[in-house]
Amino acid sequence: MDRARTAPPEGSIGSDFLQLDVREAPPGGLADWLAGQLRAAVADGRLPVGGRLPASRVLAAELRVSRGVVTEAYQRLIDDGHAAGRGRAGTVVVAAPVLAPDPVRVPPPSRVITPLPGVAVFDAIRATPARLDLTPGVPDLTAFPRAAWLRAERAVLDELEPSHFGYGDPRGAPAMRLAVSRWLARSRGIRVDPGEVIVVAGVAQALTLVGDVLRQHGVTEIAVEDPSSLGARQHLHHCGLATPPVPVDDDGVRVADLRSPAVLLTPAHQFPMGVVLAGERRRALMRWAAEGGIVVEDDYDAEHRYDRAPVPAVRSMLPEVCYTGSVSKLLAPALRVGWLLAPPRFHDDLVAAKRFADLGNPVLAQLVLARLMETGELERQLRVVRARHRRRRDAMIRALASEVPDAVVHGAAAGLHLTITFGSEVDDVALAAAALAAGVKVQPLSWHRQLPGPPGLVLGYAARTSTEIAEGVAVLGRLVR
Repeated sequence: MDRARTAPPEGSIGSDFLQLDVREAPPGGLADWLAGQLRAAVADGRLPVGGRLPASRVLAAELRVSRGVVTEAYQRLIDDGHAAGRGRAGTVVVAAPVLAPDPVRVPPPSRVITPLPGVAVFDAIRATPARLDLTPGVPDLTAFPRAAWLRAERAVLDELEPSHFGYGDPRGAPAMRLAVSRWLARSRGIRVDPGEVIVVAGVAQALTLVGDVLRQHGVTEIAVEDPSSLGARQHLHHCGLATPPVPVDDDGVRVADLRSPAVLLTPAHQFPMGVVLAGERRRALMRWAAEGGIVVEDDYDAEHRYDRAPVPAVRSMLPEVCYTGSVSKLLAPALRVGWLLAPPRFHDDLVAAKRFADLGNPVLAQLVLARLMETGELERQLRVVRARHRRRRDAMIRALASEVPDAVVHGAAAGLHLTITFGSEVDDVALAAAALAAGVKVQPLSWHRQLPGPPGLVLGYAARTSTEIAEGVAVLGRLVR
């Protein structure tokens, strides 16, 4: 028989656990009611296998019933096989009704890789299963320095003041901004005051903030290289900016063709062709900027170089540049940590845009990354992955020479990807769709073009082993043949 409810004390009624409210129970049926509620929660997944039920004393107090009501309900779940008593570990859910899983709807490759990709295309590509992912932009995620990160995190937590857990400066933690300014001075030749640094959630957020601020200043379009990153153009379009194309040749963007008030560039390692902005073009760009042009520099892949000398950032020669970079290609995209150098004319507006976007990046990750920068761990990580990425790049070049000998390789001296081009008879969208159907993810070069140009593929190699790279390129070779 159910024991009576205890006298209701002052305070809230009911339990946060499963939103239980004992007032819904029928008179004299407390244990039956509670057992039924628990079984229903197991059946619909609110209590998953392995989930622990609250201690009987705690739940009884929250429901204002005797402890015997709760222990009796728990025992009924144990008797019918839904739960098990685990001593000090409490009562744990061990079984649930077997339900037919919902079928996973995977769109066919012809629906994922199309001539006119939508705004969700990269989400769709990532979600589509494939044996081998050769899409660009992903580093070797197995190389993430877990041990060094944990050491730095423990050290940071040992030293952290309680105030650091409150709301911080929307520009980022002072220690992180200082570390970024020193890192850029060492690695990119950029002299910048920490006050000019804004910590952002990767280059994607930096482009969105810059796009919004440019609109505030009356700018309606920002020129982009052609070809250039489809993803970057999508972010700028989301801000309401047009992206007129400017052709890229072996010396980089053709500055003489600039007609817009602003331009987005990847001068150190142009995406996707991999060329470097030549000296004369840089001087022409400086003259263009001196006449009022706005330069936004995405320092894409600058640290990943193999067969050429380091290339200075445009920002190191032109302080008025809006400069952005991140650790996505050096550590992991999931960290969502990058930086934006805000020139004086846009500084206050960019800080305000960041404030209203999210009040600033999570502080703990900033402080851990700052420690890795200041202790030299990030440089050590770069040396490790640079050697590994170079071996994988070499493996891809060998495989392409063997399997796709008619393709022309671009951008091999640096970066995490190669671009190959074909004769005009190849449909690169159809080829990429066929490769996906065969279990290999690649990107068609035409996705990144606005102007006519040779078809091709953009192939990432950093995240795959040499054996996997050879296997994936062999599939491409069969399809091309």
